[in-house]
Amino acid sequence: MDAMVALLAVGITAYIALRAAQGRIALPRALAAEVSLLTVFGLFPFMLRDAFDARPRPTVKLVVSGLAAAAAVALVPVPPDGGTGEGSWAMVAFLWVSVAVLYLPVWGGLALAAVVIGLTSSYVALVTGRPWPGVVVVEGLSALAMTVAMWLWRWLWWTIRDAHDSKEAKARLAVSEERLRFARDLHDLLGHSLSVITLKSELAAKLATKDAERAAREMADVRRLVAESLTEVQEAVDGYQTLDLDEELAGVRAALEAGGTRCVIEVRAGDLSPAARALLAWAVREGGTNVLKHSAATRCAITIEGGVLEMRNDGARRSTAEPGSGLRGLAERMTTAGGSLTATGLPDGDFVLRAAVPA
Repeated sequence: MDAMVALLAVGITAYIALRAAQGRIALPRALAAEVSLLTVFGLFPFMLRDAFDARPRPTVKLVVSGLAAAAAVALVPVPPDGGTGEGSWAMVAFLWVSVAVLYLPVWGGLALAAVVIGLTSSYVALVTGRPWPGVVVVEGLSALAMTVAMWLWRWLWWTIRDAHDSKEAKARLAVSEERLRFARDLHDLLGHSLSVITLKSELAAKLATKDAERAAREMADVRRLVAESLTEVQEAVDGYQTLDLDEELAGVRAALEAGGTRCVIEVRAGDLSPAARALLAWAVREGGTNVLKHSAATRCAITIEGGVLEMRNDGARRSTAEPGSGLRGLAERMTTAGGSLTATGLPDGDFVLRAAVPA
């Protein structure tokens, strides 16, 4: 759409310059017409940005561009013989209408389009002497084509935006659910133990001056409960840090395909140790997160052969920034375990994550 508008602006500017060079339009009039046209085309991107909002309202930019379009077509009359000048002249009005109808309800847009088409057709028929019905059909089809194209463009933009928002909402929901699950598990693990520790500590404090022997027993119980609670927390953390490779592959596939990315997985890792599979599961999780957050991928291929994982996706965004904290942490984890990690952007726009672990 932007390319079409730019081409239209260049074409009309060339037409005005040609007519002025031929002496058919006075130079001051041609300059005034060009200023009006530049106003219309200069405001066009800003009008589109406002029109693409969920509930656009008419703005001063829309009114100013409409007046500028009217001034432009009034300053550059249609040649009596029609031709290319006529088409360019009408396109200015129809371009403005195609944006203006986005700000109005359906009935308002239809009424505005009918008025502009009627005025345009009447003027062209009056100047060129062509039959009015034929002119109405030609001009009406041109206006309809531009308006429908603009409506479709906005609908496509809304669809892409909603899909992107839905993708982010799913990611936020997954994070919230994980936080709730972690909080629930911690409460179940520590809630009872901490309550008992609190009661026994209060009891020991009361008995300290009355029954020192019993107070000592209570404090011994407190130390034992604290040690048990610490062990339970460590076990819970270790459980969170241990991932299942098959579950991570299934989760990444589901997340990518929900975001519109076709995911192909090939795995031959039956002889890997549990530790190696856990390391690869961490690489799969971080790689999937990287694809979702930092690319507009349409395809992603995941292959695991022996102890080597390779994730390749298209749509990688060009960036000269350093790797994020997730990739740095994963690289440290791999190196500590005796493996390696590389993440490379390719000239064709693909991004490759390669992780190797001890078999």
